[in-house]
Amino acid sequence: MIEDDLLKKWLNDELATSEKEVFSKQNDYAINLEIIEKAKHFKASQFSKVDNFKTFEKSYQNNTRFKNNHWLRPLLRIASILIITFGVYFTFFNSDKVEIKTLLAEKTTLSLPDLSEVLMNADSEITYNEDFWDANRNLNLNGEAYFKVAKGKTFNVKTTNGTITVVGTEFNVKSRKNYFEVICYEGVVNVTSDTIVRQLKASETFRILNKKFTQDKVIDTEPQWTSNRSNFKVVPLKEVFAELERQYNVKVVINSVDASRLFTGGFVNNNIKNALNSITKPMNLTFEISSSNQVLIHGSKN
Repeated sequence: MIEDDLLKKWLNDELATSEKEVFSKQNDYAINLEIIEKAKHFKASQFSKVDNFKTFEKSYQNNTRFKNNHWLRPLLRIASILIITFGVYFTFFNSDKVEIKTLLAEKTTLSLPDLSEVLMNADSEITYNEDFWDANRNLNLNGEAYFKVAKGKTFNVKTTNGTITVVGTEFNVKSRKNYFEVICYEGVVNVTSDTIVRQLKASETFRILNKKFTQDKVIDTEPQWTSNRSNFKVVPLKEVFAELERQYNVKVVINSVDASRLFTGGFVNNNIKNALNSITKPMNLTFEISSSNQVLIHGSKN
């Protein structure tokens, strides 16, 4: 419609002189002008939630006392433009969420706002709110990371498998599908997973593997993976091969192999042939590297 075209041009300051005269004589010109003038003074809260236009329109129609649809139509058109504009602004320019991801075969180190240090293992993700970090040291982890937490307020690491709470300490968290493990290397760590709650001291571990809970101790002073070596203690081969895939960005295909067999040992993260030998020889298996990103594991022929 001509009225809609004029309104659009007016909002974009694209009206020609002759068009401005026509537009200013429209019945709803004063209403349009008032809406825009008031919008200039709009200041949204940082916590505002921008409703979509359908919600706005329904709410307006349910509460307004005016029945003149000719008057309502331009108001809704302008409101929709304003809502979309503010929505884009808050989405792209007012986001305080920080997200860090590592790819397959990639590790990284990051420094948090309080100077706590996090070493992230391959195929992992961390998110946190930077603006509220001083008051609330919370972050979400999907994958594996080693934390060196600066002393201060309570520090929470939240995963789909459980929550780890500390004040200032060093610990490692692995949160994968069916595998949740926390190892404390310094200080004290509180771990909560469903109904299981434990307090760990240095060298103590907390593990839930395939829904089975165990506790143990380690002699290492930091995670082996930070030195390019993946280490395992009584872990199914399925988990070992899954970690090999993460560290080398390969696809492991097993043939006549019982993936539930338990493995204790480790492999290096910088030489795939050495890594495969470390896994297959103790388990009486063989391997074949069929392409740049696929490894075949064969079971015993006996």
